[in-house]
Amino acid sequence: MCGLLGYLAADGTSATAVDLVDSAMHCLRHRGPDEHGTWHDADVVFGFNRLSIIDIAHSHQPLRWGPPEQPDRYALTFNGEIYNYLELRAELQADGAVFHTEGDGEPIVAAFHHWGPEAVQRLRGMFAFAIWDTVERTMFIARDPFGIKPLYLATGPDGTAFGSEKKSLLELLPLLGLSEDLDPRAIEHYTVLQYVPEPETLHRDIRRLESGCYATVKPGESPQVQRYFRPQFKVRPFQRGTEKQRYDEIAAALEDSVAKHMRADVTVGSFLSGGIDSTAIAALAMRHNPKLITFTTGFEREGYSEVDVAAESAAAIGARHIIKVVSPAEFAESIPEIVWYLDDPVADPALVPLYFVAKEARKHVKVVLSGEGADELFGGYTIYREPLSLKPFERLSPGLRRAAGRLSERIPEGRRGKSLLQRGSLTLEERYYGNARSFNDAQLRAVLRDFRPEWTHQDVTAPIYAESKGWDPVARMQHLDLFTWLRGDILVKADKMTMANSLELRVPFLDPEVFRVAEQIPFDQKITKGTSKYALRQALEGIVPPHVLHRAKLGFPVPLRHWLRGTELYDWAQEQIANSQTDHIFDKAAIKTMLDEHRAGTSDHSRRLWTVLVFMVWHGIFVEKRIVPKIAEPTYPVEL
Repeated sequence: MCGLLGYLAADGTSATAVDLVDSAMHCLRHRGPDEHGTWHDADVVFGFNRLSIIDIAHSHQPLRWGPPEQPDRYALTFNGEIYNYLELRAELQADGAVFHTEGDGEPIVAAFHHWGPEAVQRLRGMFAFAIWDTVERTMFIARDPFGIKPLYLATGPDGTAFGSEKKSLLELLPLLGLSEDLDPRAIEHYTVLQYVPEPETLHRDIRRLESGCYATVKPGESPQVQRYFRPQFKVRPFQRGTEKQRYDEIAAALEDSVAKHMRADVTVGSFLSGGIDSTAIAALAMRHNPKLITFTTGFEREGYSEVDVAAESAAAIGARHIIKVVSPAEFAESIPEIVWYLDDPVADPALVPLYFVAKEARKHVKVVLSGEGADELFGGYTIYREPLSLKPFERLSPGLRRAAGRLSERIPEGRRGKSLLQRGSLTLEERYYGNARSFNDAQLRAVLRDFRPEWTHQDVTAPIYAESKGWDPVARMQHLDLFTWLRGDILVKADKMTMANSLELRVPFLDPEVFRVAEQIPFDQKITKGTSKYALRQALEGIVPPHVLHRAKLGFPVPLRHWLRGTELYDWAQEQIANSQTDHIFDKAAIKTMLDEHRAGTSDHSRRLWTVLVFMVWHGIFVEKRIVPKIAEPTYPVEL
């Protein structure tokens, strides 16, 4: 695990960039406080900061490897963990590969040498890496299927740079001949979705290598990107009498994934909200570490803390449990620091409690497991039940559906039936574009000065929906969320907030073998009238305590709606609006009106306000340079 940064010169003059790359690595110090270094040849510069997890003493980076006849042919810089590295190592050794460390980095390079780009499909893990082939003078860059680990790219007249964090690339833009101009379309997408969708970033000249993709690049050329992960959701219907066998397949895949995710030379803990997903992971982890420590967080406000539920779940599985309660003052004070770690704004207030529970966990462990991905793979979101309620509309002609939409416009806001008619009149592609939407078009037009109606969510969703034609509606929603909400919000906050505290987070649900069994589950084994994730719940009988098994989804709820009305955050919000130099982007008078309406209780603008406020903090840090967060130097020991 590390923070990586690299530069491929267009003209063989990489040596001039060594000092700049080394300096820019300071932006990534939290990702790898255990070790720091650079390597270069005439074409490339590799920099890394290492958080040592496996083979602590020997697996240094950048790593050199090659076949016996060319022992230093390749150079690798790698962020992540490969959980099946022992199996890969054994297979490659049988093919003649020679290894000099016990870590999970060498099998990546050896696999690439033996199998070429197809090697990425053999990796079970989270990864973003670059391999430089000194013979072919070609860079190979790849990212894991789900986008657990980030990788930013920038290509200009003078070369290509890549890194784990955008802030490090911002320091290299002059070297590449690029600017720090913002991308107005990405700003509009963020304002609607609450996150910046891949491959965009808010800076026009910096993009992201998308999840499930690899790229090859030669000096002086642009990266050639290829997608290798294309989910198919090939449903395998349950046959009468085989239900238990299918549930056992799910349980076995998850148990195997957790076992591999426990591979580490340091202590592994687990986040625990008290819901089914995190409890399942913790319960399975207990089989490998009976002294497992679990961690949760909450708030002092009644109704916004599940710490008691999580503690009950920890007690049921026999885990030692640690709780972190976040105060409103801590919440507000941490926002600039958190936004700095994010690189681009994500308007999900759950980032804040996640940051604090990660900070608490890092006092005790170096690695934690978590339950992200279960909802997307097994059908856990409440919105996935929508096709059941809208099924009658599918039998209507397009004309009748449009008529239902016109009828809904005559029904007053808040009246029963209005929302149903509105949603029923729309196709799935029109009505569903992930789990987040802050503003509708009318609201967006009121606050965003350069509102462009042609820049819609369909810029993001249309290509994804094109891949899923003919699938059942829940599978299409899951597929969309894999490429929007999951990798744009869920995994960004998971990676950024844990790595901010030099803590490695592992997500066993997001494993290729778990996905293989999950994508075969039919509609009626995901969603029923009474529950979600039906097949998963059946598979976890005997693993998850009964009192948890059918409990509703919990997560880390945040009392943002109340705090923006009260003394906790109202004055802070006023200050952000007044001081922000974003008048050319937002109508600040309209935003101030939203805040006043929210405080008066006439409307709940909390999500929209939070979306704008987080952007203002981001703009104050990265554009105006007015806000300078206090970023502490990592002081963690090499081993815990």
